[in-house]
Parts: sequence; structure tokens; C-alpha cells
Amino acid sequence: MNNQMLGIIDACTNTTALQPLTFYRSIAAIPFAGRYRLIDFTLSNMVNSGISSVAIFPRDRYRALMDHIGSGKEWDLDRKRDGLFIFPPMTSDLHLESPSLFTQFRYHIDYFLRSKQEYVLIANSYTICTVDFEHVLQRHIASNADITEMKQGDKSLNMYIINKSILVNILQNESHDFYKIKEMVRYMAQSHRVEKYEHHGYTAEISSLDAYYKTSMEILSPDVWKQLFINERPVFTKVKDEPPTRYAKKAVVKNSMIANGCVIEGHVENSIIFRGVKIGKGTVVKNSIVMQKGVILENSVLENVVLDKDVKIGSNETLVGESGLPRVIAKGTTQGALMKS
Repeated sequence: MNNQMLGIIDACTNTTALQPLTFYRSIAAIPFAGRYRLIDFTLSNMVNSGISSVAIFPRDRYRALMDHIGSGKEWDLDRKRDGLFIFPPMTSDLHLESPSLFTQFRYHIDYFLRSKQEYVLIANSYTICTVDFEHVLQRHIASNADITEMKQGDKSLNMYIINKSILVNILQNESHDFYKIKEMVRYMAQSHRVEKYEHHGYTAEISSLDAYYKTSMEILSPDVWKQLFINERPVFTKVKDEPPTRYAKKAVVKNSMIANGCVIEGHVENSIIFRGVKIGKGTVVKNSIVMQKGVILENSVLENVVLDKDVKIGSNETLVGESGLPRVIAKGTTQGALMKS
């Protein structure tokens, strides 16, 4: 158990580049890879690195995130000492803008002051990778760094290890405010030792619809899958007890990921199908993502499409997006013959 690090997940980031997937949820809560949410990867990396105290700082639209995380049981973080903490922002009629991440840190500074850990790991909630943060900490200590920034080539992964005493000093100095962690790192580089840690292995930043779709299609490759889903470092998620998927006699499935609880009667190829999806007879789904409890009736065609949760598509419908630029259908949409029923 690594009792030297606090885990901090910055779930404040928001962008219109991921709409409509972020109309009703934060980026951290976007469904991914058939049964996961984006935050599962960062949270699981922390737990697999032995971190037993994790704080999540969301900004808005965090109901889905809190519902998914719950008490942290699936990550073994529902404990009497340390464990999981979720710190939503404090709002005020006097402040029209959302508070900065550092303002949220300052409001909850007692969390940092009361903790016994010497180091703080701050990571975003939308980077997909597998990493052992304990190795990063060892390098941080050996190099006598004040801050260690994780990078892959020239690109920052927006993950940092910071000496807690230094972070607390900055939080207590209210003359400084930073909207993002990287702003603080740039400022601190003027007077503190900042080291780099080079991360190897598959990494993807989900910051746009293009990136979400591209990464989803890439994990259908066995080589990519093996880098993300390692037996020794599992990706944990909220458990949902559902029956196995049922495949009809004439169903065809090629190079696809199918979660539990589905009924597949049509043709599915190079696609990701979430829990509880129903695909009717004669329907063809290619290069697409169908999220939880989607329904596609008979003889429809979907290609290069992303269906958010609870989308219903009627019979004899055709939805086709461009290669690399998917057509996205918002959560709860009903389209086609079902609209008249």
C-alpha cells in the first residue's frame, strides 16, 4: 500500500468539442469501451498504484459522475480511514463564473492539511492509459524534484506529482490563483525544480468527438486492448449484474465488443455495443458505438454513428456518418417509426 501519495482527480474540464455527449454529464462520466466511464482509467491507475486516499473535484453536471462512483466500493475506497472524497464546488449568487480548480482546492484545504501523505498526485479524468504512479514517485524522489510532470514525447499528459508542502504553501498564498494545473507548473518552474517523466505505452486524450471515436475504434485492435486492459492492473468500474448477451441464429458479429445483457439479431461489425442494447433482425451496424439500452429495430443501417444512452431507432432507418467524423445522436433520442408509436 502506497501511503506516500494523495490522489487528486481534476474533473473540472469541460469543452463543447464533446457535445452532445456532455450535455448532461461531465467529461469524466462519458461512457467508454462498452462498460466503463473515462474516469475509471485514472481512478484505477491510482488504486493499482497503491493509493488509498483519492479526492475528485468536479465543477458541473456531476450527477452522473456521482451516481457512477458512489461510495467507491468497486475501487476498494469505501473505508473508514482515507478512501474516496468528492468535493463539488461551492456556488454563490455573487459569483457568476465557476470557481477555478485552485479556488476549490483552497476551500477544501483541510483535506490536504489533515492528510499524512507527503506527495500529491494530480491527474485529469479523460486520459486513457495504463501507468504505475509508484514508479513515477520513485523517480520524483530520486531526482529531488519539487514537481514531476508526466509526458509522452513533447506532449504533456496533464499528470503531476507535487510535494504536498509546496502545494499547501501556494494554496495558503491567496495572491496566486490558477485555473489549470499546468498554469501553476509554469509559474513554479521559475523558482522550483520541475522534472519530466517519460511515459511509454498507448495513451489517448479524449478531448473531442473525433478523439473519442478514434480511440474507441482503436481499442478494437488486440494490440491496443492488451496495453490498456492488463490482468495485473485491472480497470475497475461500477458493477451491474446483467445476464449474458443472447445471439440469434442468424446474428453476425465481426471484430466487435459486445457487453452483457444485449440481444443481437442483426449484423454487427467493427463496433462497440454497451450493456442492454437490442439490435433487430436485418439491421446492420458498422464502425459504430451504441451505448447502454439502445434499441435499433429491424432492417436499419448504421455506419460511422455514435448513439448515446437510451436512443431508439425505428425500422428501415439509415444513419451514416463520415469516416473519422461520426454522426452523433443525443441521449434519449427517438428516431424513425418509433416517434409515431
